[in-house]
Amino acid sequence: KVISQTRKGKGNAMACGFAEVTGDAIVMFDIDGSADPHEIPRFIKALTDGADLAKGSRFCPGGGSQDLTLVRSWGNTGLNMIASVLTNTRFTDLCYGYNAFWADQLYMLDLPEIEAHHEAEMVQGDGFEIEALIIGRFALSGASITEVPSFEFDRYHGRTNLNTFRDGFRVLWTIIQDRAYARQIRSIAKRRSVSRLNA
Repeated sequence: KVISQTRKGKGNAMACGFAEVTGDAIVMFDIDGSADPHEIPRFIKALTDGADLAKGSRFCPGGGSQDLTLVRSWGNTGLNMIASVLTNTRFTDLCYGYNAFWADQLYMLDLPEIEAHHEAEMVQGDGFEIEALIIGRFALSGASITEVPSFEFDRYHGRTNLNTFRDGFRVLWTIIQDRAYARQIRSIAKRRSVSRLNA
């Protein structure tokens, strides 16, 4: 099913897709040919084994990349360190887009509204910072996160719109901002725990 996004940006495109989900689990990955859909079962297995979030990683044993440049690798390493400190969770690959989580946790992420407005300007969460936003909010909520090894191939379709420094700053700002609202994020997450206990 092809979904049209309401604003610009990867994050908005993903949020629009999430809004159409009808299954139990959400699996997110890039469709430029760099991700292998045959890896999906290992992400789902991580969820059924107890994880709230199955976090793809190119840097844990069994993972790798043909597409990651040296500058992006350095930036990812730096952002990993900052995110790990601010969320008290160890990450090896913060900015990788192959992830899976249970659909009933979607509300917890508190993503930007997808309704189209007349200005149609990007808002925080609409860009490449979407992965950091999702992963950071899972971590700050106290969720169980399992890293899943994943291999990133050279893309065979399209060109990246990623700007290493501009989008790196958006990721950093997202991490810092969410840390300031950690208590609110945990409060939202508790609603899910209560509903599951009562189910």
